[in-house]
Amino acid sequence: MVDLQPDQLRALEAIAATGTFDAAARRLGVTPSAVSQRMRALEAAVGQVLVRRGKPAELTPPGRVLVRHARHLALQQADVLAELGIGANPDPDPDARVPLPEITLVVSGDALTTWALPPLVEASTWARLEVLREDEEHSVGLLRDGTAVAAVTSVADPVPGCRATLLGHMRYRPVASPAFVDRWFPRGADLDALSRAPVLAFDRKDDLQERYLRLRAEEAGATPLDPPRHFVPASNEFRRAVELGMGWGMLPDLQAAHATRAGRLVGFDDARATLVPQHWQQWRLHSTSLDRLADALVRAARDALT
Repeated sequence: MVDLQPDQLRALEAIAATGTFDAAARRLGVTPSAVSQRMRALEAAVGQVLVRRGKPAELTPPGRVLVRHARHLALQQADVLAELGIGANPDPDPDARVPLPEITLVVSGDALTTWALPPLVEASTWARLEVLREDEEHSVGLLRDGTAVAAVTSVADPVPGCRATLLGHMRYRPVASPAFVDRWFPRGADLDALSRAPVLAFDRKDDLQERYLRLRAEEAGATPLDPPRHFVPASNEFRRAVELGMGWGMLPDLQAAHATRAGRLVGFDDARATLVPQHWQQWRLHSTSLDRLADALVRAARDALT
C-alpha cells in the first residue's frame, strides 16, 4: 500500500502554487534540497513523474491529481482544527493568530464587480481567500485541474468530483453610448449597421458579443457578421470604454443600471437580452469553511440575481 506523506504532499502543492522549487522552499521554510528530496520520495512512492522540472515547473496529469488531494487534506485539516478550538482565532493580537483555512476560488470579473465581492469580504474574516478571475465558461478548467476548490460559473454540469448549485441569472443587454448609437445605428441596429459598428469584448474568450451577432445573422439567414473588434480585459474599464464610445458591448443590468439612468448608456436591442446563469460549483468534500462560503454567496445571489 502506498503511504502518501503529508510533508511530501505539501511540497508538491507548494511547487504547484509558486511555480519553482526555490519558491516552494521559501514558502515551506525549508531548503530547495529538502523540497527536491521530498519530491523524489513522492515520485518513487507512486511510481510516476509528478513534476516536469523547469521554470516554471509543470505538473503532469498524475501531479495534478495529487495536488487536488493535497488541497483537499489541507482544507479539511483547517476545518478540523477549527472544530477543536485550535483553528482560526479572531484574537486581534497578531502573535495569537493561527493559520486560517485557505480557499482558492474562481469568479468572473462581472460577478466580482456587481454582486460577489461583499460575501467574499465577509468570508475573508474567517478564511484566507485567493480569488482567480476567469471568464464564465473557462472557470471549470481550474476546478478540474485542482487549482481552485470552487467557482462561480455559467456551466451547469458539475465537474467530476464537484457539486453544482444554481445561484440565479445575470441579464446582459447590448448597450452603447448615445453618441455611438446616433453615429452607427441611425436607422436602428440592422445587419448592415452591426457589420460596420465597432464591438467591444473583454478578451478573446469572451463570447457574449459573438453570440449576439450570430443570433442576429441566423435570424436573418445571413452570413456571419465580422465587425471591427476591440478588447478591454477589465470589467469596470470595459463599461467605461462602452460609455466613451469605443464600441458597443453586452453589459449586465447590475453594472449598467447607473450609467443608463444617467443617460451615458442606452440599450439598442432589449428584446434580445441574454440571461447568463450563475452556478456555484465546489469540490464534493466535507468542509465546514467551504460550505460556509457557499452559504454566503447563495444569500448574496438571492438578493442580487434574477
